[in-house]
Amino acid sequence: MNSEHMSRRSVLRAGGVAGLAAATGLATAGASAAAPADQHRTKIVDLGPAVVRFSLMSAVLVGDILYIGSRNLEAAKIIAFHVPTGKVVGETSLATGHSVQAIAADPTGAYVYAGVLQKAAGAGYVYRWDLKALGTPATALGRIKDRDVRDLAVAPDGTVYAVGSGGATAPALWEYDPAKKEFAELGSPSPDATTALAVAATRDTVFFGAGSTLHAGGGASKAVLFAYDRTSRAFTDVTPAELRGDAAVRELAVVGDRLAVGTAGSTEPSKVAVMDLTDLSRYEVASSTGKTAKKFAAADGRIYFANETGLLAYDTATRTVAPVEFEGPALGEIWGVDSRDGKILVTSAFGFVAEIDPKAKKAEVTELAEAGAPASPQTVMGIAAGGGNVYISGTGTIARHNLRRREVAYLRAPGEAKDAIVVGDTLYTGQYSSEGIWAYHPRRLDPIRKVASFPAAQNRPADVAWDDTHRLVLVGAESDTEGGGSFWTYNPRTGTSRCFVNPIDAGQCVRGVAAKNGVAYLGGDNNTKTTPYATVVAFDPVAGKELWRIDPQQTAGIAALALRGRHLYGISRKGGFFVINVRTRTLIHRADITAVSKGYAAMVTNQGVVYGVSDTTVFRFHPRTFAVSVVVPDINGGWYSGSHLANDELGRLYTMRGRNLVQITDRPGF
Repeated sequence: MNSEHMSRRSVLRAGGVAGLAAATGLATAGASAAAPADQHRTKIVDLGPAVVRFSLMSAVLVGDILYIGSRNLEAAKIIAFHVPTGKVVGETSLATGHSVQAIAADPTGAYVYAGVLQKAAGAGYVYRWDLKALGTPATALGRIKDRDVRDLAVAPDGTVYAVGSGGATAPALWEYDPAKKEFAELGSPSPDATTALAVAATRDTVFFGAGSTLHAGGGASKAVLFAYDRTSRAFTDVTPAELRGDAAVRELAVVGDRLAVGTAGSTEPSKVAVMDLTDLSRYEVASSTGKTAKKFAAADGRIYFANETGLLAYDTATRTVAPVEFEGPALGEIWGVDSRDGKILVTSAFGFVAEIDPKAKKAEVTELAEAGAPASPQTVMGIAAGGGNVYISGTGTIARHNLRRREVAYLRAPGEAKDAIVVGDTLYTGQYSSEGIWAYHPRRLDPIRKVASFPAAQNRPADVAWDDTHRLVLVGAESDTEGGGSFWTYNPRTGTSRCFVNPIDAGQCVRGVAAKNGVAYLGGDNNTKTTPYATVVAFDPVAGKELWRIDPQQTAGIAALALRGRHLYGISRKGGFFVINVRTRTLIHRADITAVSKGYAAMVTNQGVVYGVSDTTVFRFHPRTFAVSVVVPDINGGWYSGSHLANDELGRLYTMRGRNLVQITDRPGF
């Protein structure tokens, strides 16, 4: 074990000497070997697939068939949903990727093109499905250098354009020539953008919309819109001045002789612009509601579109935006808006298609699972246990596993519960994106509901904890669009909530949260690397003020925190481990645990022992020596956005093994 205990003379005190490694000679060298698993002391029960659903991320209408791209399923799929009969009449699987965010139809109606999101680094794939033969598989056309394909457009002559994110350089515009059968890079007009989310094409011009809805801060650009001349092959910045303060251009669509533009808002609501294609300096801009304006469809003098929770319409005569009123279910996140026979087709992330009649204000809903959409196990987000239940978050849903009856029920919840806790028998979740805190009481038979809202820019909850002294739900969050993050509190008794923006600094989000004796400990992480990272701040959640801070001398941001007695345990995203004595406010221990943890991790204190989980391993720390040992090797959990670990009142641990939920009973015998 390459770890050290620090004497009182060599500790790093809050606000004290920064050069710990130089003063103590404790630079960690090499990965520590973990002790072998105590297999005879550990019992594992497989509780079956955690979340089984058909979830979706895109849709496009061609004739009477709605082509819908899947989300968070492997293999990624496209299904063909026949609107008149309400049945799925075809499907195809794609060879790569986990989600289909980009989908577009050929103007002739001959093909559907799709681009995938993927976890592994590398080039993003674009596929084509022949609509004349739905029984044949989609074929891979080629790749763009960006890892994720975020949007596609097909020009009237059949040329395909693609944009994305996640590459080593700024997102570029890509062109696929069907005759040459290859992709060409046309350039990156916005070198400071982190994500290109929108593309549209006419006979003469391609429109490129970008900005920074992910990994913002540190000089990343806001919303930008460029026009690419297909003849001169030059880019021109045509961003309306009113849009430049938003996070990104989120959506583009050619609507007759106009270009519809939707933004992703940040500190302000999103906007809709309608631009004259013959003179782009002539445009109209209207403020919308919510964080996004996406998925445009024109009908009856209005341009219909979605925000993160519902359907809206831009009236071209009055130049105003208003919600579309109808009798029907909550639509949740919307991934498709299309017009057909006087009705608006809405494809909901909840897994249904709603045909909304704006005049009659009625809606007919078809559940895709009942229509024949294929359900399969998802990768998952947050996990929480207690009150006889285990809750696991998928995409647009939370699975409730009843341990006594061995039954699984599903709660519809918008977005994703990135983390959650159970207090008594009540579930509290941190909902992405910009959905705040939600609560569910299983014995009251109430639906899950939002109980606290926070600034829209504070959109990505990272960790949920419980302050037993003040009886508060605590949440650490990240701002995708502004950088930095926030710390939230919610009082279930009074219903009051508070938000503290950038409690560590302007660059660090709050990735880890732990609480004891009325003090919350916040662990920082910074994707931009423009300010320090891995700072630990002790914070009074009632007074709303910092008590002290300490630098745990890590080379990466904090992934998780946990408390045991006077010791605060922390793991970094590069496998660094540290322990802080919160009474003396000193750093007393550091180690390299990359043998069991690399990347995102989670920890929980269970029966007096701190346990951790990574993408590969469940492990524990010795309560006196802090030595790490393996509990379950090769767990290889099916996590969508970082591993999680929960425990219940009986001291049993819950996590994922592959795409199955497992219960772990461990008796370390310390």
